[in-house]
Amino acid sequence: MPLSIGIVGLPQVGKSALFNALTRAQNAQGTKHLSATDSNKATVPVPDERLAALAKIANPKKVTHATATFVDIAGLVKGSSKGEGLGNQFLANIREANAILHIVRCFDDENVAHVEGGINPVRDIEIIETELLLADLESITKYAERIGKLARTDKDVRKSHDAVLLLKEHIEAGNPVSSYPNRDAEELATALHELQLLTDKKTIYVANVSEEFVNSDNDYVRQVRDYAAKRVDFKMQGGSPALPAVVRICAKMEEELAGLPDAERKDFMEAYGVTSSSLDVVVKQSYETVGLISFLTAGPMEVRAWTVRQGASAPEAAGVIHTDFEKGFIAASVMDFDDLARLGSEKAVREAGLMRTEGKDYVMQDGDVVEFLISR
Repeated sequence: MPLSIGIVGLPQVGKSALFNALTRAQNAQGTKHLSATDSNKATVPVPDERLAALAKIANPKKVTHATATFVDIAGLVKGSSKGEGLGNQFLANIREANAILHIVRCFDDENVAHVEGGINPVRDIEIIETELLLADLESITKYAERIGKLARTDKDVRKSHDAVLLLKEHIEAGNPVSSYPNRDAEELATALHELQLLTDKKTIYVANVSEEFVNSDNDYVRQVRDYAAKRVDFKMQGGSPALPAVVRICAKMEEELAGLPDAERKDFMEAYGVTSSSLDVVVKQSYETVGLISFLTAGPMEVRAWTVRQGASAPEAAGVIHTDFEKGFIAASVMDFDDLARLGSEKAVREAGLMRTEGKDYVMQDGDVVEFLISR
């Protein structure tokens, strides 16, 4: 499953600057600014230094990164769900996203107006989350009305309808879908799959700071962290509730970085004491938040990274390469990337006894270098 991320936030908080940085698109160099009637979408390679190391070993004809898709919608404002502004029209563009990046302004700049008149990160977060909640309420209300007619004569549909109405009450009370205790109920599965409700998605808060605070939290960032610490996501992962992640970046600096040649970009980052770009930070956190890992394949034709969910079996991973591979899976030859990079060749890994043959029950690990044996 490829990574797809929707970007939301108020106007003038740095959404488009971050989008430009993530996609290395520079508005200053002629690409259009995101207007109130636009949404931008870009698919970019996922940074992975392991591929370069594998390429030195395998000497392939090409190297292919996994990809991540970013969708930036026009800024939401208070009342979007009731017709204020135009951002709410584009929420459908992020319903298919795996996760939401919620950009929060955490910098002072008298030259950049704030739509609410002043900087208040918690207020800004609550405005956006209210609009997402109201959009979900509209979606689930229409869905309940639609299946309500069938529920009169179909017992199974009636159970689903009753479950949907209970979830609707939860949303009406101002609660996100992700905090609904019974969200995993079988009766809700069809509705949640079809509606792709926005407050059911994993959220990453991105605190956008000035250059001064690129390496440290200011009071605004601390407010965001305090808010996130109280927003437990009751969609269980590994048996424990998850807290929304908070990432601190300087979108303005990252946008400038994106327009520089590689050598200059490295010098720029060193000058600011930055070790990773926003794309690195955001994608890494997104993978962790959504529950994704990468496995690798290496050969003379291609070195490639593939995205799969955490906990995926070897046959599932084979199916990511080609759907027929999952059906025809026999076994997987697996090396750990670190072993291969350290020893320098597949032969050396094999001779060291570190090459493993795994069967259908094997659970894939991040950094596995795999060759699948498939029946034809």
